[in-house]
Amino acid sequence: MAGLRERKKRQTRQLISDVATGLFLERGFDQVTVAEVAEAANVSVNTVYNYFPAKEDLFLDREDEMVERPSERVRNREPGESAAEAVLRGLRRDIIERRPWTGLSENYDRFVRVAFGSASLVARLMRMMNATSERLAETLAEEAEEKPGDHVAELIAGQLMSLQAEVYRTAGHGAMERRPLDETAGLMLEKLDVAQSLMSPRVLDYARRPLP
Repeated sequence: MAGLRERKKRQTRQLISDVATGLFLERGFDQVTVAEVAEAANVSVNTVYNYFPAKEDLFLDREDEMVERPSERVRNREPGESAAEAVLRGLRRDIIERRPWTGLSENYDRFVRVAFGSASLVARLMRMMNATSERLAETLAEEAEEKPGDHVAELIAGQLMSLQAEVYRTAGHGAMERRPLDETAGLMLEKLDVAQSLMSPRVLDYARRPLP
């Protein structure tokens, strides 16, 4: 029974998210109320807030995954691979596989227009970026056994997340300019290659996992 309840909860959460996203894409984030989302999803307003504590959560419903993803890549890096190499390898794979969060999908321009058409969503995206960088810095410091006050993990995390943000911005610009997805993906990969070539050995070697 517990499994069935969990499945129903996941289904309800996904339904609310899908309905909300459709309304936001059609009318804009600020023009849609939580009450309208609840009515369209045939649930109560309290039910919406039980699953999504803030209105912004309805549009950015995978924040926890986004914040944790770079840290997870560092923790799961291959033997002989450094932290930076693991993060860059993950980004390359995401682009090649056209993962949803890269922005390499049809009609991504609609998402960009909604996200950057709302001051509250822009602020939330900035907080997400800062949270991702802070979480990555914590992971890097743990993996490298860095002493408190060294600041190396913090600075490397900031560099890597700035690069990730620039790559994602490239996808947004490509979508707004209606470029072919292959062209945008190629440009994103080129930027990753150039960025890696400009990184210092200390960054590229940081937290390198020993070979067995």
